[in-house]
Amino acid sequence: MRDFAQLFSDLDETNKTNEKISILKDYFISVADEDKIHTLALFTGRKPRRQINSTLIKQWAIEMADIPQWLFEESYQVVGDLGETIALLLPANEGTQDRSLAAWIIEINELGKLSEEERREWLKSSWSVLDSQERFVFNKILTGSFRVGVSQNLIVKALSEISGLEPATLTHRIMGNWEPQHFSFHELLQEQDVSDDISRPYPFCLAYAIQETSDQTKNAGQMEEALGEPGQWQAEWKWDGIRAQAIHRDGQIFIWTRGEDLATDKFPELHPFLTNLPSGTVLDGEAICFTDGRPMPFNILQTRIGRKNLSKKILAESPMVFIAYDCLEFAGDDIRSMPLQHRRSVLEMLHERSDRKDIFRLSPVVPFENWQELYDLRLKARENQAEGFMLKRKDSVYQTGRKRGDWWKWKVDPLSIDAVMIYAQKGHGRRADLYTDYTFAVWDGDKLVPFAKAYSGLTDQEIRKVDNYVKRNTLEKFGPVRTVKPELVFEIGFEGINRSSRHKSGVALRFPRILRWRHDKKIGEADTIEILKAMLPE
Repeated sequence: MRDFAQLFSDLDETNKTNEKISILKDYFISVADEDKIHTLALFTGRKPRRQINSTLIKQWAIEMADIPQWLFEESYQVVGDLGETIALLLPANEGTQDRSLAAWIIEINELGKLSEEERREWLKSSWSVLDSQERFVFNKILTGSFRVGVSQNLIVKALSEISGLEPATLTHRIMGNWEPQHFSFHELLQEQDVSDDISRPYPFCLAYAIQETSDQTKNAGQMEEALGEPGQWQAEWKWDGIRAQAIHRDGQIFIWTRGEDLATDKFPELHPFLTNLPSGTVLDGEAICFTDGRPMPFNILQTRIGRKNLSKKILAESPMVFIAYDCLEFAGDDIRSMPLQHRRSVLEMLHERSDRKDIFRLSPVVPFENWQELYDLRLKARENQAEGFMLKRKDSVYQTGRKRGDWWKWKVDPLSIDAVMIYAQKGHGRRADLYTDYTFAVWDGDKLVPFAKAYSGLTDQEIRKVDNYVKRNTLEKFGPVRTVKPELVFEIGFEGINRSSRHKSGVALRFPRILRWRHDKKIGEADTIEILKAMLPE
């Protein structure tokens, strides 16, 4: 644990890519294999199951720190992170420990067998032998909130330099349904992959966004200058669903989301088409709610996400289809290195032979002669419940991760509205001392009605200015939330809008964010609820 806590600290102290890779390499070379595989699991989101709830952890920390609850709560509001708050408030450790990361995680996994009193004694005893940095990391693991500022790509690069294996090979091996107690570091780095995990998906190929300027908006010819002849490209609508891989191998089916969640049971409607595919097939596409020949709004899909049980009512109101746009494996062969045109022909053949075309749908290729024509079509994206276009070079292979050049997403400009900031709350991590989370409102007659929260879009300098304003213009306090004197106007962008009975405004926004601070507008010039509702789809 001492080595892992030091790794966490070293990574947190630098933002330089090469330094982070060097730190990771030194760590993986020096620690035992069981710690290496548990570290990899933590860094790729495979956290131990949470065994003690936050209420008990806070209660036992207050007891050990011997402080009143109000002081703990005030400290928590200032720090903004439970694990860090506890690490700062607990008394100095009474002893030391030399247990490995793997040993600690084994103990955490075994806590479910203990009584509440035994867990209390175990936790206090553990805190007593950990120093402040070790406690912080230990608390993050224990509470299930472990995060580290290192991308999977950096971890893969470090392991690649250690092992000599290709990054794409390593990325593929660490995907799928593995757990550190059943998958060794030796298996990960061996020359040949002998894993029998037939559920394992492929790393997703990701696209870069085309960033438009006002000149590009007026002159679509700049697209040709940037991307070349239109005939080299395949255009498809960019669907607003859940990116997923549908797998049929050895008579078993699996559905993996881009976030590496095994979601087979979440989409029972997709099972019939997937079962009827030839064994040894992997498709890439979008799981999306679909009815009357067209996609449904994303908020319908949200009604299904996170539900443990899918009732007949939910299944009836939000029927799913799979819109496929690529084939990654056919007849058990990895065909990602084949050009897109070849993979598309395989996909079309599979679709033609399927007797479940109601569920298994092809993402249609959109024909266009020139970039201006495609630009004009793109403006109709929302009419098709799409976010814009995906542009894919016809001779492109299916790459690992985000590589510039072959795949682009060309989204429509966001919807936007001018709104007034009325509430503010402090952020987390390095912004725990700053008010960075804001609630915005529009006018309903002479009242301001909240309609959205946004956390991104301002520069660090602007955030500090807003933070200063909040601290000088707080009207009321409700726990961590501050009611702010309504004077600041911001342009809020969002991808979509739908009706919602759960919100006071009657609407829910998709991906709201701050586009700009409207210094040129007074609050009386902010938009109204009528303008907002006029954007609702018919």
